[in-house]
Amino acid sequence: MMALETASQPSPFAELRDDVGCINPVPAVWIPKGFRLLVLRCFHKETEPPAFAWIDQRIFRTPERLSRHGLFFGAAFRPEIMSWLIERLGRPSLAQREQPGRNPDWPTIAWRREGRVWPKDVQTIEWYLDVVFTTEEQSGAFRERWIERLSGRFDG
Repeated sequence: MMALETASQPSPFAELRDDVGCINPVPAVWIPKGFRLLVLRCFHKETEPPAFAWIDQRIFRTPERLSRHGLFFGAAFRPEIMSWLIERLGRPSLAQREQPGRNPDWPTIAWRREGRVWPKDVQTIEWYLDVVFTTEEQSGAFRERWIERLSGRFDG
């Protein structure tokens, strides 16, 4: 895996990726037909409940509510990204034979976790979202359109 590369300047936050308190956007990592993006950091202390830091990555919506059973961190694209995807791939679900079903052209999104130990015995779990498109063409179009955000920069 490799960090996304662009011809423009690197993210001003790229070097903060290795700062335990960083909540600024960091560049996504390119994976086959998609990307992996750090979105959540969970801090663990044995004597305290976990603390969460949402990474300001500008691709997914920031969670705004609790679920019935505690914290819930959904993976929903921001509205402008949803609109862009719907224009190209159709709606995320389709009515098929009177039952709604998943649009097979829509990218899959999966949570991935990695434990991490920082200096001074600080422990976190890094939560990533892996977004995988059906084709390299779809992945490339998404990357081309949203490269600034995927690289941890503002896109205007």
